Amino acid sequence: MSRPHVLVMPAPAQGHIIPLLEFSQCLANHGIRVTFVITDYDHKRVVESLEGKNDLVEQTHLVSIPDGMEPWEDRNDLGKLIEKVLQVMPGKLEELIEEINSREDEKLDCFIADGYMAWSMEVAKKMNVRGALFWPSSAASVALLFHIPKLIDDGIIDSHGTPMSKQMFRIAPNMPEMNSRDCFWAHIGDLTTQKIFFDLLDRNTRAMTAIKFQLCHSTYELESEAFTTFPELLPIGPLLASNRLGNTAGHFWREDSSCLEWLDQQQPSSVIYAAFGSFTILDQVQFQELALGLELCNRPFLWVVRPDITTDANDRYPEGFQERVAARGRMIGWAPQQKVLNHPSIACFLSHCGWNSTMEGVSNGIPFLCWPYFAEQFLNERYICDIWKVGLKFDRDESGIITREEIKNKVDQVLGNQDFKARALELKEKAMSSVREGGSSYKTFQNFLQWVKTNALAHNSPVTGG
Repeated sequence: MSRPHVLVMPAPAQGHIIPLLEFSQCLANHGIRVTFVITDYDHKRVVESLEGKNDLVEQTHLVSIPDGMEPWEDRNDLGKLIEKVLQVMPGKLEELIEEINSREDEKLDCFIADGYMAWSMEVAKKMNVRGALFWPSSAASVALLFHIPKLIDDGIIDSHGTPMSKQMFRIAPNMPEMNSRDCFWAHIGDLTTQKIFFDLLDRNTRAMTAIKFQLCHSTYELESEAFTTFPELLPIGPLLASNRLGNTAGHFWREDSSCLEWLDQQQPSSVIYAAFGSFTILDQVQFQELALGLELCNRPFLWVVRPDITTDANDRYPEGFQERVAARGRMIGWAPQQKVLNHPSIACFLSHCGWNSTMEGVSNGIPFLCWPYFAEQFLNERYICDIWKVGLKFDRDESGIITREEIKNKVDQVLGNQDFKARALELKEKAMSSVREGGSSYKTFQNFLQWVKTNALAHNSPVTGG
């Protein structure tokens, strides 16, 4: 009998591609044939970043379909991207499934979609392929999504997701208190974009009926209350390349691994690691204030400065900054982040609190300094600071700027209080225990594997729901 064959599709963003690609590689290591479908635009960037040094292509077959946008169009315009994706990708996905299933020895046994692409379950059902969902975000953000009807009934948001007023609420007693204006869809572009995204969430929710497996890149130990609130959600994290002794893939930029040699030369627990993911953009004033704040800390630092991180690519650094920090500061375009966070010289993680970064920091026992920018990052910050108590948030001045003095103050607080490190190490043990044999995430993965293999054996049986 041929190996079970699954098709995996993430949302078109780096923070979604990386965990779904990691999950795919775990499946491949357990005898599953994986076809991984991303957009043409993302496919080009992912392949270029690999530099031929990763065994990904051997294990996971990468294919691509159009996202509906022209190559030069701005994919940070999420409203336009969502509209184009919904116009073009369902038809292209259907064509791809039809093409795969036309080859007798390659017929699909399962389709795994990103939870934020759950509309694709409509296509899978039409094509008679069993479906499963993978949520690359926190369990709390998924629980919030399914709490939307109650938020509308309680008058906290309207039917378009817009906050009716500034109100505080909790989804469950032991989850963080939230501001209605911090719901993740309220931090995505302008009001028009927010409405488009909110409508997408509604369509996704309706497409999820009768899905047997909804997997979440988190652990029961980190978010027990959220998983209890939404019991259909099953923990399967943390998914780290180090767990399978491999390399991460799915990045949009080439990693600068020379920073690892630089870290080797630093003292243990001495380096501030600052990285803001693939989406954060800082205006020139804030960018320079951050630079001066890192300088003011007078500690070694490794700072990931994407080519497009600031609104002004010319003379981005303060005058003389690079010369003054040359002996203890290192700026790079992109980092092998999991390996950086696992390095003994790292003292703390100045982060945008994206969920991948949050899971990677937690899994390595690193305290956080939180600088959220977008979507559910504000909710993740609340977990880091208020629930797990392994980090601090920055306060902004009256102009909305995080000042250099505020950066130094919070760095000194986090590194001057060993309780943050102690709690971070406790949290690391909780997170990593879940993927060991007998842990909650380990059991979810084994159950899912068995389900896929059983479906493969009964491939010709009729599909009824999930």
